Amino acid sequence: MTDARRNAAIWYAQDGFDPKAKGINGRRVAGESFLKGFLRHAEVDEFVLLSHGAAELEPVKALAADLRPGKAVRHAPLMRPNSIAPVGTVFFPSPNYIAESWRRAPYGTGNWSICGITHTTSTAAVMQGFFDLRMAPVMDWDAVICTSQAVLASVSYQMDRIDEHIRAHLRAEPPPRPMLPVIPLGIHCADFGPDAAAGAALRARLRAAPQDVVFTTIARLTPHEKFDPLPIYLAMQAAQRELTKAQTGQKLHIAFCGQFREDFSRKVFTEGAAKLMPDVGFALLDGASADDRKAVLSGADVFMFLIDNIQETFGLAPLEGMAAGLPLLVSDWDGMKDTVSADVGFRVTSRALRGGQMAQEALRYQGGTDSYVQYCAATSALTEIDMAELQARILQLARDPDLRRKMGQAGKARAQSLYDWAQIVPQMQALWGEQDARRRAGAATARRYAADALPVAPSPTNLFGGYPTEQVTLAATRFVLADPTGRPSLAEVLTTRNYQGLKRVFAAPDHIAAVLLTIAKAGPAGCGLAEVEKATGISAPSGERIAIWLLKYGFIRRG
Repeated sequence: MTDARRNAAIWYAQDGFDPKAKGINGRRVAGESFLKGFLRHAEVDEFVLLSHGAAELEPVKALAADLRPGKAVRHAPLMRPNSIAPVGTVFFPSPNYIAESWRRAPYGTGNWSICGITHTTSTAAVMQGFFDLRMAPVMDWDAVICTSQAVLASVSYQMDRIDEHIRAHLRAEPPPRPMLPVIPLGIHCADFGPDAAAGAALRARLRAAPQDVVFTTIARLTPHEKFDPLPIYLAMQAAQRELTKAQTGQKLHIAFCGQFREDFSRKVFTEGAAKLMPDVGFALLDGASADDRKAVLSGADVFMFLIDNIQETFGLAPLEGMAAGLPLLVSDWDGMKDTVSADVGFRVTSRALRGGQMAQEALRYQGGTDSYVQYCAATSALTEIDMAELQARILQLARDPDLRRKMGQAGKARAQSLYDWAQIVPQMQALWGEQDARRRAGAATARRYAADALPVAPSPTNLFGGYPTEQVTLAATRFVLADPTGRPSLAEVLTTRNYQGLKRVFAAPDHIAAVLLTIAKAGPAGCGLAEVEKATGISAPSGERIAIWLLKYGFIRRG
């Protein structure tokens, strides 16, 4: 039996783990990859998933049955989060787990740990989320996994500013920070092995001769939120001119594999290619197609990922390129600083301006004047990727097939040894074990919050207590059946009112009927909630909810 303290209940919603159903983006692709990696490699006795309803876990159960036959998958309802026990950590697929910290608060902040993970950190929601996280009942046994050293620096910078604000504005010492470990994202390396036939088909489609060099990128194709293609086109065209002058007989090609969010981006990519690199081959493939993704990883000579955008925080695609045995040509940017070593590819120098140069852009975005796309586009426009260096690296890779082969082999080995989920999942489990140990050791600092008085979610009967004429308790009240003459039945009223139309009802209809029947049977003497509980098993607090509704509709009256 393995140690439950190194397990985590996965907070599951389809939006975080299913790009096929909810649309392809980096967060969902990474979430799906993590889920498969966890199911394949986690050393646990059971998989526990925390979610709203058991039915939404059916795809996960099917996946687990395929990847780990015989391993139990258990559902823990979000309205009973303490049912994750004996597991002592919840893994949340985002850094913004403020709501989950409040969900935990009535049970006690020491009841379990919470572990989030960064994806994009440049949105207003995530930046506000980090501020809110410092105000929430988050403890030092909670964690936010930073997927790269660059992300750790970014998150730490913002938390430093938040803590300065707490000291200056509240004149108090900030609360303990959550742990900020650096653990990279992972991949299943076996998924990215090249397919010779698919590669040959791609090169035929590009009309690429054996000596030609094909560069590929797999990414969302937006110049605003991923990468600006035009500097790449300029560098490729300049490199092609050098190869033509040298009469090498080589032609360069770019095969972008991705999806366009709108026609504006498509126009930038396609018209830019035609105008700025007329001598370079160019093709667009569908990033939603597994066949097209396999084709570019199999037929290309170089994997290119020249990101200039703050929307990117890690860079999962370069790992896929490494696993496929391709040399890398990337920008020296965030996660690639960690993942792309000199033996597997080239990192091209990137530069941005110092200090407060873009303070106005930050305020325009935070205040709603600019959209997120405008904010990202502005920062991208003022980010340089060294053009001369980029052109030189393109030429070096084009001219040296032995270097490409050597880098590709090194990249494949690096991906397998460092970034396969078989290597990453144990690091995550070690973190969860450390969180559990910290939580147990810090039990004296844990706090339990009153469930009806949470500062961000107080009970409406408390928050709006001044609205009605009076607030009452029905604990000592006796109820008798009202005269039913001429009135519709309970079933007719519930059908007409149709609370279920909102998919939320204050009490189960059979419980409402049971309380009404008990009061009816009591006759003229009536009965109280204690007698209702004894007769039906419905708790006094639940009975009180039903009783005030029955009073509202005149089914019963006070005795």
